[in-house]
Amino acid sequence: MSKECEKTMPKAIGLDVGTSCIVAARQAESGYRFDSQLNAFINVPFSRFTQNVFEKEKVPHRVEDSELLVFGNESEKLANVFNRENRRPMTQGVLNPEEPEGISVVREIVEALVGRGSHRGQKICFSVPGPPLAGGESLTYHEAALRQLLEELGFAVSSINEGLAVVYAELEDSSYTGVGVSCGGGMCNVCLAYLSVPVFSFSIPKAGDYIDAGTAAVTGEKATRVRVLKEASFHFNGHFSDKVQQALGVYYEDVMRSLASGLSDSFVKTRNLPRFERPVPLVISGGSALPEGFRERFERMLEEARLPLSFSEVRLSGDPLHSTAKGALVAALAEG
Repeated sequence: MSKECEKTMPKAIGLDVGTSCIVAARQAESGYRFDSQLNAFINVPFSRFTQNVFEKEKVPHRVEDSELLVFGNESEKLANVFNRENRRPMTQGVLNPEEPEGISVVREIVEALVGRGSHRGQKICFSVPGPPLAGGESLTYHEAALRQLLEELGFAVSSINEGLAVVYAELEDSSYTGVGVSCGGGMCNVCLAYLSVPVFSFSIPKAGDYIDAGTAAVTGEKATRVRVLKEASFHFNGHFSDKVQQALGVYYEDVMRSLASGLSDSFVKTRNLPRFERPVPLVISGGSALPEGFRERFERMLEEARLPLSFSEVRLSGDPLHSTAKGALVAALAEG
């Protein structure tokens, strides 16, 4: 098939709308294609000269009153240069109520990634968080706002639970039976499924941002700086004398224990659990699961939790940053 023909064929899209990044997944001749942008923005003073430079360098931006709003990956570069925190359209997995520009910035980023529906009925499936384990704010507005945004861009829209998307992406070999865990920036999502049917799902508001903010608070570093250090060098295998690395370990442990505890509570609260005849797989995805040693440490905590379910394996996704988007694409394609 020629590239020209491929471009003109209608394609379903999977969309991971995460607190940290927004990722789009499409089918490609070689398998899957993923495109992503940081879900963040930063404001700089407006000048026509700066605007012209941004346009020349293809820096994604828009003019807002007396400012230029720079969004996506370029916003982090500017934040690091000027030693500032970038602004976040989402917090703890949902639209940030304290950012009035939030939904419009998400629209800018999404449109830059997926464009507009190329034909009537082009399908797009986007991820939504699971219900908060401790209750609290409803996810209704978040899901409805994103659905409206995508419909306005011309798509036929559906949504999928983020943990279930990981199951769809990773557990075909077990007939989509097992546990999908997504450890992102704003929250962690978990789903237990049997033959692709969700048994239970939940989310906890502890993930990458929680780790960064907690570490920043006890060390005096900026959260942006902590995130850079975490992604560059943090791992579980070894002893650290550095205070930042020590604090990262403490907050990571807290996140993993909360996940294991959440699984235990969900088994207790769920009625009419299916009878699993054999151990099932558990797969972990998301950027916050990347540090070396995360999988092994989490597996030990699951063993300590003594869950009423045996796991045939506890493994890290082969492509942790793209599992949710891939699962959303699988769901979109399954709708025909």
